[in-house]
Amino acid sequence: MNRPADAARGDFLQRLTQERNLSAHTRAAYERDLAALATWCDRQGLAAWTDLDHGHVRAFAARSHAAGLSPASIQRRLSAVRSFYLFLQREGLCAGNPAVDVRAPKRPRRLPRTLDADQMARVLEPPRQAPGSAPEPLAIRDLAIMELLYSSGLRLAELVSLDLDALDLADRTVRVTGKGRKTRIVPVGSKAAAALRRWLGPRAQLAARGQNAVFVGRNGRRLGPRAVQRRLAAVARTGGVPVKLHPHLFRHSFATHLLESSQDLRGVQELLGHADISTTQVYTHLDFQHLARIYDEAHPRARRSRR
Repeated sequence: MNRPADAARGDFLQRLTQERNLSAHTRAAYERDLAALATWCDRQGLAAWTDLDHGHVRAFAARSHAAGLSPASIQRRLSAVRSFYLFLQREGLCAGNPAVDVRAPKRPRRLPRTLDADQMARVLEPPRQAPGSAPEPLAIRDLAIMELLYSSGLRLAELVSLDLDALDLADRTVRVTGKGRKTRIVPVGSKAAAALRRWLGPRAQLAARGQNAVFVGRNGRRLGPRAVQRRLAAVARTGGVPVKLHPHLFRHSFATHLLESSQDLRGVQELLGHADISTTQVYTHLDFQHLARIYDEAHPRARRSRR
């Protein structure tokens, strides 16, 4: 690409950083994506950005896929190209946007991993302690976190943002602020409510003055997402749990177990705080896997031949 094109690319990245307050990481990704497009254009003999058409962008995406780039990375690459051409249009440097309607390859659908009810019960067993010793406050907190994640299907961001006034343990409900600042009320199971009551005593001793967070760290301040992730990983290691524990594992297990029992997809959608039921429908696939496994194990005509 010629110097004016390089200048336009630099102006775009600078404007993007100023207008959209992008992180340095995102800006660097956009810069790499546009540099890759410029290199590809040079190889195709395209001297200016105005030479690109819809077919060229499709070919660029296909070449990226053939080079081993993931569908998610190609989608980001196409997003960078679309944004760049919108900038060129606004500046009067280009008449159209050749990246419009160019799609990345579909991502392979990966079903979320879950624990069955027995596995979850073992994970939620209170930690062992020496006879006569008091339970460690942070162990009480971690159990309350896990019980609440599984009981109410909370996202990690929802959990760490909880304040004390969001809990109503008498009514066994919690008020949650989810994506898009949407608020919902979800039930809290009896075991989770009991675990939270046990935690509120030590919490009062740990929390800094004026701190309203339900879950605090040893320093008395609100527990952050990374701290929760680290603590769950530590619980798995010390408790001999044979899976990687992470917050969304509890949410996925909550949704799957609830759907298996109730068959109420709309109800599960409301409890999870999904705006679109298509997001919740992934759990119907998990439910079918459960049913298919039962069928394969129990039906006399379903067993695979070993010959």
